[in-house]
Amino acid sequence: MGKTLMSALVYEGPREMNVRGMSIPEPADGEVLIRVAKAGICGSELSGYLGHNSLRKPPLVMGHEFSGTIAALGQGVQGFSPGDRVTVNPLLSCHVCRSCREGRPQLCESRKIVGVHRPGAFAEYTTAPAASVYRLPESVSMEAGTLAEPLACAIHAARLAELDPADRLLIYGGGPIGLLLLQAARRFGLSDIVLTELNPHRRRIAEELGAIAVTGEEELRAVMPEGGFDVVADAVGAAATRMQSALNARLGGRVVFSGLHEADSPLPVNVIIRNELKLRGAFCYDDGDFETALQWLADGSVGLDDWFKISPLSEGKASFELLLSDPGPVAKIVLSI
Repeated sequence: MGKTLMSALVYEGPREMNVRGMSIPEPADGEVLIRVAKAGICGSELSGYLGHNSLRKPPLVMGHEFSGTIAALGQGVQGFSPGDRVTVNPLLSCHVCRSCREGRPQLCESRKIVGVHRPGAFAEYTTAPAASVYRLPESVSMEAGTLAEPLACAIHAARLAELDPADRLLIYGGGPIGLLLLQAARRFGLSDIVLTELNPHRRRIAEELGAIAVTGEEELRAVMPEGGFDVVADAVGAAATRMQSALNARLGGRVVFSGLHEADSPLPVNVIIRNELKLRGAFCYDDGDFETALQWLADGSVGLDDWFKISPLSEGKASFELLLSDPGPVAKIVLSI
């Protein structure tokens, strides 16, 4: 390849992130080297950037939502060639523990995540096991390819919620996962969807995607079905939204929690018991969810208009600060590497 050094955005401590020169990694046996094209910033990485995530320890190259091209193959890799357009399932599992054998790799006892436990995609090059690499369909742009991972998370949450076309759904949060969950619900056949979000630009996007968008509990009361919602999904992870999720579900309703913002939150346990609510946590996705996400991106089921702000890697730190302070109309920042 000739080139031996690359630029990488390195997390070096709370609110400290800088572009550094690093050696280009060598793919191990069974791995591929990927020339990263685009990499999205995830909400969990914002928490890591602030120092609120114990798994993301500096110095670290984050980035787990990405697309690129194959640059080199490790020993024993078959089925790929240099130049192939790809994305990566960053959730790496052992394939032998009980959860993996049951088809739930997201619960693997020794799971690792690209950009958390090993260097990620906020760099010109990164490596990944070939078994976790997927070709991008020709109809999927590099920008859209970065959505495969968060869309898989949304599909997983929708599936665990056991959505039915007749369900009345409430979503807390109009960030990327909330908006993708809205689109997943529409794909599942739902038409009666309400989304709560403080950001007016994200509310507009939610309305364009077919939801009723409100700012908070007072506005929510005006559109709430009698008796509450069949399903409530919390894509925020705050104590208040978790509490309200349980309170706004109907008798016998379902509540899905996917937001990881706060580690601990009080819940109205007496309400949960007396109303026989069904609560589920939704973490990451399985292989089928990831493959479904790629199919939906390929057939145009997921709308991307007004979602992205594309920024260069050199503006990585500024992009994190923008998302934390005043994102305005931006729902997602994707770094161009």
